[in-house]
Amino acid sequence: MTVNKYTLTKVVIWLLNNYAELSAKNKQYVWHPFTQMKDYVAQEPLIIARGEGIKLFDVNGKAYYDGFSSVWLNVHGHNVPELNQAITEQLDQIAHSTLLGMANVPSILLAEKLINLAPEGLSKVFYSDNGATAVEISLKMAFQYWQNRGQTGKYSFITMNNAYHGDTIGATSVGAIPLYHQVYKPLLFSPHVIPYPYPYRQGGEEAAVQATLSSLESLLKERAHEIAAMIVEPVVQGASGMIIMPDGCLKKIAELLRAYDVLLIADEVATGFGRTGKMFACEHDGVVPDIMAVAKGLTGGYLPVAATLVTEQIYDAFFADYEEQKTFFHGHSFTGNPLGCAVALANLRLMEERGVVQQVAQKAINLDQLLEPLRDLPHVGDIRQKGLMAGIELVRDKETKEPYHWNERIGVRVCQIAREKGLLTRPLGNVIVFIPPLVSTPEELADMVRILTESIQDVTTGETEE
Repeated sequence: MTVNKYTLTKVVIWLLNNYAELSAKNKQYVWHPFTQMKDYVAQEPLIIARGEGIKLFDVNGKAYYDGFSSVWLNVHGHNVPELNQAITEQLDQIAHSTLLGMANVPSILLAEKLINLAPEGLSKVFYSDNGATAVEISLKMAFQYWQNRGQTGKYSFITMNNAYHGDTIGATSVGAIPLYHQVYKPLLFSPHVIPYPYPYRQGGEEAAVQATLSSLESLLKERAHEIAAMIVEPVVQGASGMIIMPDGCLKKIAELLRAYDVLLIADEVATGFGRTGKMFACEHDGVVPDIMAVAKGLTGGYLPVAATLVTEQIYDAFFADYEEQKTFFHGHSFTGNPLGCAVALANLRLMEERGVVQQVAQKAINLDQLLEPLRDLPHVGDIRQKGLMAGIELVRDKETKEPYHWNERIGVRVCQIAREKGLLTRPLGNVIVFIPPLVSTPEELADMVRILTESIQDVTTGETEE
């Protein structure tokens, strides 16, 4: 797609001349997510004007690496001609039509593509708009599955400590990060909570896995008759601080659930579409979930499309005569949006043509090597990585693993310095998140890690090595 340079220049000049106006309107009218607005309005805001490749440009023309893939979802970078073209071509046909009792071409073709890519055994696709809604649908499907089969006593869920599955009521109910979820407790249902294996703080991989499996098996022995499903962030638990599940653990979880007739819901919203070095994280352990929620990377970071994939067994429990009222009464206005589905198809096609998933597996080795020297820094307690998902946990005392206090804002301060140096990311408490676009080159990865290293040193020791 050709950009008119004259028009682009006019836009840039307008932005440069109007930063103060945009900043004032932003503070006056916009309430930002996961943001304490009292802090935010006291500062000069970063206002993004455009993107090119893996960089974002603010209205003042400064460039920044997109070090967290615009909230973990960018695949090919920004302003990708092939993805732009897919939207434009679909726009010439139709922007939206409902899937309630109707169909549209891109949603059909995308569903076929998703099933061909998904772990074998998943066979049907239910669309929605974002990760939280894909999870919400997963929970409702799992619950109604048992109701439709006449097993009305199976109504509860299992989740894992420090889980994050989204911000709608059902998704919040199976979340287990007190900071995000505690205030809403009176509105929520209460799941059973078992440990997510956290080797750094649970005595190593073997002890952490054993704690998880023992807790799960004990719970299943006692309560499986009332449990509908367990929801898991496979292989990487994201919002808790990039906690990596040891190899084989997910497989053993799946085997236990199957033995006790409890469904497995895999929340692949963050881990899907190549982020961990496999198309889906479940593939690392060869696991096929009963229900799988996907979003984020599905459209390459362009438009909000999500999907919930299920096995034929789940679908069949809803496939009945009209009079039986086993219909899944759930839907969204923009479900299966043609523009979103068209760009998702283009994204997946581009991933295949360019071998993106295979490249991520190789780049993960490179990233591991780049991050290794950070382990020697005095306040880096742990580095956790799977594919191009990484978290650097900062601690006050490396020997005792004593964390920094929340009020010290250590992660926030590191990310502020990184931003000044030209890298955007967000912290998870004391964990610095690094989730670059999947197409980042080795040179770009090295430069981003350099900025992270300098920023950590500046904040934790007050010095940067030359």
